[in-house]
Amino acid sequence: MARENRSDRAFNMVNYLILTAFFLMVLYPLLYVVAASFSAPIAVITGRVWLLPVEPNLEGYKAVFRHKLIKTGYMNSFFYASVGTAVNVFMTVLAAYPLSRRDMPGRNLVMFAFAFTMMFSGGLIPTYLLVRNLGLLDTRTAMILPTAVGVWQVIIARTYFQSTLPPSLLEASRIDGCSDFRFVAAVVLPLSGPIIAVISLFYAVAHWNAFFNALIYLTTPSKYPLQLVLRDVLIQNEMDLTSFTDIETLAAKENLIELLKYSLIVVASLPIIMVYPFIQRYFVKGIMIGAIKG
Repeated sequence: MARENRSDRAFNMVNYLILTAFFLMVLYPLLYVVAASFSAPIAVITGRVWLLPVEPNLEGYKAVFRHKLIKTGYMNSFFYASVGTAVNVFMTVLAAYPLSRRDMPGRNLVMFAFAFTMMFSGGLIPTYLLVRNLGLLDTRTAMILPTAVGVWQVIIARTYFQSTLPPSLLEASRIDGCSDFRFVAAVVLPLSGPIIAVISLFYAVAHWNAFFNALIYLTTPSKYPLQLVLRDVLIQNEMDLTSFTDIETLAAKENLIELLKYSLIVVASLPIIMVYPFIQRYFVKGIMIGAIKG
């Protein structure tokens, strides 16, 4: 192994300093949000929170979990994220694997049709009319079916299959009498753990943060995802200034609203943050291989 000379050490040191600076720039806002969510409202308003909670309390979280639909919102978001991600991954693999096969007739035309939808779409109103005409308004299916396939994820998975699955593997399986569907189930999927973990994370985060589709398609509160419930929590805690005559009550309410913003961020982000470490080891490998153009 070659020894590093002085210029190499200086170069590496500069890189480490720059990366450390970027890391701190990303980490500090996250720590600040968590610290603010556990601090007293007046400490947040006056800017006394920097890194650690000031006058720790749980007022923000108590206000969040007092909402009667908070548990329902969590359950709905888990349902949309789990079922929606399963549907997304299933449809993505069904689309990406055939497109990775060089013997598929017209695959370039199909790929062009997929890519075309990334640049042009029907728009909000035609999409809403389509969902309405299909009878999906105010149903859980409306949160899953319209976003069943992500074109970017199809492209990443297609590239991964092309890069990691040699044609000889398919030829050998055919000699053994393996059908295409069995080849996908018995060979392709077990060898594609990294890319499946990557696209699953992409899809799960998108479903967990889904807000606009729920706002458009859902009208029954019991079907609202967590993001929409948290929006209602914030709205319900806002008040008409003319309805308060006690200045102390008014100030306390305003402070609570400011504190709620940070508590809502933690409540909405915590499940995804907890899941990420379990698939992080697949993430880098899958996204790097899937990003190779070929």
